[in-house]
Amino acid sequence: MKIVLLGAPGAGKGTVAKLLSEIDGSVQISTGDILRAAVKDGTSLGKRAKEYMDSGDLVPDSLIMEVMEVRLREADCASGFILDGFPRTIPQAKALEELLSRLGIALDFVANLEVPRDVILDRLTTRRTCSNPACQEIYNIKSNPPTSKGMCKKCGSPVIQRDDETEEAILNRLETYTNKTAPLIGFYEGKNLLRNFVSISSKDTVEEIKKSLKN
Repeated sequence: MKIVLLGAPGAGKGTVAKLLSEIDGSVQISTGDILRAAVKDGTSLGKRAKEYMDSGDLVPDSLIMEVMEVRLREADCASGFILDGFPRTIPQAKALEELLSRLGIALDFVANLEVPRDVILDRLTTRRTCSNPACQEIYNIKSNPPTSKGMCKKCGSPVIQRDDETEEAILNRLETYTNKTAPLIGFYEGKNLLRNFVSISSKDTVEEIKKSLKN
């Protein structure tokens, strides 16, 4: 499969992408992951990205697209990929369109995960993350809690609530999404690539996406 996942923060893109990747070996790709990998590996692109990241600036689209091209050319993408939360803006979507055309790759479709606002708030305010930078396992105090002492089940480090997952921060992230990323829905609708999925249960969403891939 070759798909893009759209959805607000807390829509479950990462979980859905992981479950989809287990179906046929398609690789889950997020710009955050590939940028961190490039920085860790010390590639020339990684060094350039690190300068922006260390100064707290956004990595420019031109550099993100260079990193994305390198990633999409890797052998494991030949069988398929799931773009998790990318593109985020219409300029990025247009740049991605040009890149895929140059690589001779056609998307199956763009899956827009629709989740009610109250569900998103509940998901994100109850999310906890392992404080160990090498682990970063994610928990939910309701559905997938850490140990009773608030420790990571995987590595034993304390779990924390991230600064960007307080209710105030989440509302700000949702506003940013509405202003910058939501217009992508109309962009891909105009390309006849958009398919909408109500995403309350990640497993149910994956089943619906699987059905769409067969149509």
